[in-house]
Amino acid sequence: MLRVHFTSEDLTRVRIAPGPDFLWEVSNSFQTLQRRDGGRVFGEWRRWVRPRLPDDCRILAPLLPPHGDSPDFLTPTSGHHGTLQAAVDTLLRTPTTRLRADLARVAATRRLPPWTQSLAAGDVRALHRLGQAVRTYHREALAPFWRRIHAQVDVDRALRVRALLDGGTEALLSGLSPQIRWQHPVLEVAYPVEQTLHLRGRGLTLQPSFFCWPQPLTLADAELPPVLGYPIEHTADWTQAALARRGDPLAALLGQTRTAVLRASYDGCSTVELARLLGVTHPAVSQHVQVLRAAGLVTTVRSGGRSLHLATAHGRALLRVAAQPGRPA
Repeated sequence: MLRVHFTSEDLTRVRIAPGPDFLWEVSNSFQTLQRRDGGRVFGEWRRWVRPRLPDDCRILAPLLPPHGDSPDFLTPTSGHHGTLQAAVDTLLRTPTTRLRADLARVAATRRLPPWTQSLAAGDVRALHRLGQAVRTYHREALAPFWRRIHAQVDVDRALRVRALLDGGTEALLSGLSPQIRWQHPVLEVAYPVEQTLHLRGRGLTLQPSFFCWPQPLTLADAELPPVLGYPIEHTADWTQAALARRGDPLAALLGQTRTAVLRASYDGCSTVELARLLGVTHPAVSQHVQVLRAAGLVTTVRSGGRSLHLATAHGRALLRVAAQPGRPA
């Protein structure tokens, strides 16, 4: 059990991360890749990824096992992670004291390979080898699915923001997950080990994670800026849906999301239905519909307090032309 102790000040300093974190998703997904549970959600993704991973990704295995502790420096809480390169740069700037402390903690529970001794000493070549492995792994295992990952995290974040606006911080904390229970002033989290985290006025960052599995995660070092990663909801067919959009010539012209909006609008679809179908926010749907409407591909009819979007004759014609064998519109 993880017990997170809040002060009154901490309740005013709860923050929801703005989107998926590159290094959290790399770390969580690499561990999930090696597991056998969660097959309904991750089984197809595992089968697709495993034969495609190059050998240089193997160095992540001793640091990110399917079960057990991992170094905090692989999920840094500082730095701007707006791009993968920015995240890797933050990793490469990890102070030697942090490398040494994290690896010593992990080595106390299991044997690490000899090369990690160079990493613990801050060896530049070892760090760059690790950074390259992270980049390669993300390119092969996550990049083909990143739009879906980002969209699902965005949906979860929107739900959390709504809970915060409707019921305040305590409502937000109460509704995070069945594995998380709020009993003022303590957040109790189902966890594989006993751990206590006193926030002491520092607040807490909530990090929704697509590949966090099967329970929420936090950092081992309680002195680091507090963060709680937690699992989000998935659709069972997310892997197939993401791969089906690759190589779509219409998507290359309009973009994947607008193509999906146009196709869903063939027989009519509301804003709410489009948001649920595509895993994006209502404002995002409205923006894409506006572009398609300006191009004469979609029209919108408002009735009964809702907007119904329909593909125009030109939109339907474009979909028919794009429907080549093996690529139904």
